[in-house]
Amino acid sequence: MFSGIDEVDWASMEHAYGPADDVPELLRGLASADPAEREAALDGMYGAVHHQGDVYACTLACIPFLFELVVDPGVQDRGGVVELLTSIGGFDLDEDDEAEIDEDEIEGAANYAMAAAAVTAGAGVFFELIADEDPGVRLAAPLALATLHRHPVRVLALLRERLPVEPDEEVRLALVEAAGRVALRHRPLAERVGKWLGLLAERADSPGLRLAALAQLARCSPDGLPGDVVPVVAGLLREMRSAPEESGDRGDGGEHAPPGGIAAREDDEPEPGPDPAPDAEPVDPEPVASAETGRCEHVATPTLVGQLRSLSAQENAGRGAPWAADLLRTLHVGLDDRVGDRTALLADQLRSPDRRQRIDAVRMSGGLIRAWRGPYEELVALVGEQLSDPEPRLAEAASHVLEELFGLAAPAADALAARLAADPGSWVRTWASGPPGLSSTVKALARLGDARAVPALAGALELPQVAHDVGFAVGHLGATARPLAGALRRRLAEVELDEGAYDRASPLLAGLTALRAGEAAPEVLRVLRGAPEYRGEWLRTAALRALGAFGPAAREAVPELRALVLRPGTASATEAAEALWAVSGDAEAVLPVLIEGLQSDQVHDRRAAAVALGALGPRAAVVAPRLRGLLAHEELWLRVDAAIALWEVSGRTRETVGALLTAWEQNRHVRVRVAECLARMGPVPEGSAAAHVLRSELVSVRRHNAMDGGYGSHDIHEDEKLLALCRQALRGTGKGSTS
Repeated sequence: MFSGIDEVDWASMEHAYGPADDVPELLRGLASADPAEREAALDGMYGAVHHQGDVYACTLACIPFLFELVVDPGVQDRGGVVELLTSIGGFDLDEDDEAEIDEDEIEGAANYAMAAAAVTAGAGVFFELIADEDPGVRLAAPLALATLHRHPVRVLALLRERLPVEPDEEVRLALVEAAGRVALRHRPLAERVGKWLGLLAERADSPGLRLAALAQLARCSPDGLPGDVVPVVAGLLREMRSAPEESGDRGDGGEHAPPGGIAAREDDEPEPGPDPAPDAEPVDPEPVASAETGRCEHVATPTLVGQLRSLSAQENAGRGAPWAADLLRTLHVGLDDRVGDRTALLADQLRSPDRRQRIDAVRMSGGLIRAWRGPYEELVALVGEQLSDPEPRLAEAASHVLEELFGLAAPAADALAARLAADPGSWVRTWASGPPGLSSTVKALARLGDARAVPALAGALELPQVAHDVGFAVGHLGATARPLAGALRRRLAEVELDEGAYDRASPLLAGLTALRAGEAAPEVLRVLRGAPEYRGEWLRTAALRALGAFGPAAREAVPELRALVLRPGTASATEAAEALWAVSGDAEAVLPVLIEGLQSDQVHDRRAAAVALGALGPRAAVVAPRLRGLLAHEELWLRVDAAIALWEVSGRTRETVGALLTAWEQNRHVRVRVAECLARMGPVPEGSAAAHVLRSELVSVRRHNAMDGGYGSHDIHEDEKLLALCRQALRGTGKGSTS
C-alpha cells in the first residue's frame, strides 16, 4: 500500500495551514490499527487537506492513495474515507458558477474540476463496496455512487437490487437517499425514481423505510406524494414509536421475505445491470456503533470529528431510530413552500409523547418560521407548551426558538412568563469568558413588549456586571420599561472610564436612549467628556445617540455639542451635528457640517450625513442637488439613503420612488428601509409601480431575507416589519403622496 507516496514532492505543496509535508503521515494514519490515530488522521484531512471543502494540489495528490485505502478490506473505518472521497470529488461547477469565476479563483476552480474528474474516474470501485462486509462502508457507498458515477441508470439498478437483500436498516435508508440524489442530479430519471419511491412508500415492510421513501419523493418528485401526506407521516411516526427497537442485523439468509425493500416486479421497466467492476469536552472512550453489526468501534478523541461523533452519540442515546429526525428534515425540505402541510406535521410531532421527537420538532419549527410566512399561532402555542417540560434540552430549545420570533411569539407569552417566574436564577446567563447575557426566555418576553419581563431586567441591573443585552431588551419594552430609568442612570454614573468603559456603559446607554430619559443627560455628558482612548470613538457615538434621543431635555449638552461640530468632515462631527439638531433645532449650526460630511471619502460617513440631512427636512432644501447627484452612485445603500433624504428635504417623490424601486429589485436587504419611506409618503396610488411591488411582496410566501444554510437572529422580525410597512403604505396612513 501507498506505493510511490514518498516520491511525491509533498513539501512543494501547501494545504490550509502551510507546507503539505505532513500529508503522508495523515494518509498512513488512516490505515492505522489504532482507532484514535485513525480519527486524528481523518480530522487532519478535513481540517487541512480538504479544509472547508477546499481542494489544493496536495488534495489532488491524495486521491490515488485514498482509493487504495477504500478497497483494502484490512483497513478499518473505510466508510469515513469513502465519505472524504465523495466530498473531494463531489463539487459541481455549473455554467453560472463558471461565468462568475475571477482571475484569483481560476486555480481553485481548476482544482475542483480535476478532483471531480479524478474521483469520478475511479468511482467504479464503489459498486463493489456496496456489498462490503463492513456496514460503515455500505452506508457511505450509495451516496458516493449517486454523486460521482457517470452512469446513473446503472447506479439506480444496483440500488434497487441491493435494497431487498441489505440487512442493515440505516444502510437501506442510505440506498433510498442515494436514489433521490440520482433523481435530483439527473432530472430525466426523476419520473422513474419517483415511481419506485412511491411503491416503497406504500409497500415497504418497515415504517422507517416508508418514511425515507416519502422524504425522497418530496425532494425529487413532489407531485407523487399522497394527498394525505400529513396523516400518513404521522401514522408512520406512531408506528415507529410503538415498534420494538430494531437490531442492526435484520438478515438471516433464510426463507423469510427479504428485509426492507420490495423486490423488482415483473412489470417494472428493465434496466441494465451494474458495472462488473463545538465546545463539548472530550468524553471517555466508548463505542458509538454496535460491533455486532460488523461496524468498527469508534472512540471519542479530542479532534473535531471525534467530538462531533461523541455529541451525536449523546444526542441519539436511547433512540430506537436516531435517523428519524434526518428523514423528517429531508421531508420538510422537499415539502418546501407547502407551509400548511409542514405546519400540520410539526404540530403532530409537538404533541408526540416522545420528547426527542418534540425537540426535533421545536428546532424544525424554528427553521420553518424563519424561511416561510404563514399563520403560526397554533404551532407557536405548542412550542410554548414545551417550556414547562422537565427535560431541560426541550425547554431550552423552545425558548431559543421563541426568542427569534419577536411579535409572533405572542401565543406563548403566558408560557414564557410562567417559566420566567418559576426560575429567577436563570434570568441572566454567565459564561467562562465575555460579559453575562439575558436568557432566551427574558429576551423572548421583552421582545413581545410584555411588562412581565421588567422584573428580570431590574434584577439584571443589580448584578455586579450588567448583561450586555439589557439595553436592547429595554428598547423592545419601550415605555413599559420606564421604571428602569433610575437604575440605568445610577449604574451609568458608577462606570469607571477606563479601557473597559465601553463594554460596561454601552448597554446602559442603549437603554437610556430607548427610554429617551433626558434626566440622565448629566451622566451621559460625563461619559462623553471622559471617554478613554480605547474604544473611545464607539463610546462617544453611543453617548451622542443618547443625547440626540433626549432632544431638548438635554439642552445642557449644547455647548459640548457645538464644540464637537467644529471638526467638520469627521464621523464624530456628523454625529454631534445630528445630536445638536435634535437638542437645539439650530439648522444653521449643523447644515455646513453635514454638507461637508456628504463629501467625505468614506461611504459610511456620506450615508450618515445624508440621513442626518433628511432629518432636517425642508430646512436642508439647499442640498437637494447634491443628494440628487448621489442617486447614480455605485454604492446601493448610499443611493437609497440619498433618495430618502432627497424626498425629506424637497418633498419631490417621482425621482425618489424610481430610485427606491430600482434598489428594491437589486438588493432584497434594502426593502425594509425602502418600505419605511413609502409608508411615510402616504397612500400609494393604485396601479402604480410602487403598488405592484408592495402587493407582490405581500403575496410572496418566502421571507424576503431567507437564506439557504444560514440566518440572522432578527430575520423574522425584519420580515414581519416589512410586511407591516407594505400594508401601511398601501393603506395610506403616512403623510404625503407618491403621485
